[in-house]
Amino acid sequence: MPYYTNSPCKFDCDQGRLKDGTLIAVKVLSPESRQGLREFVTELTVLATIEHENLVGILGCCTEGNNRILVSRYLENNSLSQSLLGQNPGGIDFNWRIRRNICIGIARGLAFLHEEVHPRIVHRDIKASNILLEKDLSAKITDFGLAKLIPANMTHVSTRVAGTLGYLAPEYALRGQLTRKADIYSFGVLLLEIVCGRCNRNRRLPPGDQHLLQRAWRMFEKETLVELIDEAFRGDLDIEEASRFLKIALLCTQGVPKLRPMMSTVVRMLQGKVEIDEMSITKPGLLSEFDLKAKESPAEPSSLFSPSSGSSSLPSEQTNPTCATITFTSISTRSN
Repeated sequence: MPYYTNSPCKFDCDQGRLKDGTLIAVKVLSPESRQGLREFVTELTVLATIEHENLVGILGCCTEGNNRILVSRYLENNSLSQSLLGQNPGGIDFNWRIRRNICIGIARGLAFLHEEVHPRIVHRDIKASNILLEKDLSAKITDFGLAKLIPANMTHVSTRVAGTLGYLAPEYALRGQLTRKADIYSFGVLLLEIVCGRCNRNRRLPPGDQHLLQRAWRMFEKETLVELIDEAFRGDLDIEEASRFLKIALLCTQGVPKLRPMMSTVVRMLQGKVEIDEMSITKPGLLSEFDLKAKESPAEPSSLFSPSSGSSSLPSEQTNPTCATITFTSISTRSN
């Protein structure tokens, strides 16, 4: 059965403080979780071997006895899902310059994973809650528990489907064939959310407006895409640039995976270094819950679509960090 995130959390995430005063995020795996153990090992393996300014790195880990703990720097502005898309934003003024930099930062991080490390890394769960914000609001990709490594001699890997509804590329969700294009699709959905200031799935809206990607395509066809831009923007909004970002999002979510641009190209598009051919934008891949239900075998439980497995940007996913004092008897520090 496919595995979708937002199932009961396998990790407890707490805030701690080192002796030098550095705030840290402490991710503690539940000892009973076999699935969580696989994710812990994957995340540790990935983060121990790479480093980039737009990726959350680890400061250390603990594997003594039954303890499985990852330690990273605590990023005080939380995630995009909390700070920008949540019901109770933290009072940050996400002006156009800040959102532009966030989008480019995420794209750079993904381009690094996809094109600059060997084997290539597919994150598999790019979404608003997995983008953390630094003090200066620069973006860092986090949560590599579902990441997959794709050797250079392989075009794809066939794997159990994992990710978050609303961000899943249809060809991956339905066939389980994973390529870097699945991450690019997820990034396109996230790009829409950042520019529009709303979650990709919102059941409180009228039926025709609940799915942001579907609505964006409809408005693109009507040449009214600009109306999707977040109304919260003030005087610094560059409407032409914001409209270009929305078109890049549609390029990234095209239904035919090979038509989606590579992330390094996306970075240059976002920076205005590569022109966008609007005539080349084709219909996005739209995945419904009906499609996924039809894919399930009759013997499989229907709890896959319980409220807890909804979009990652829903407020119910948000958790507030708690303060904790933690003492490690053994800790392995990452070497530079």
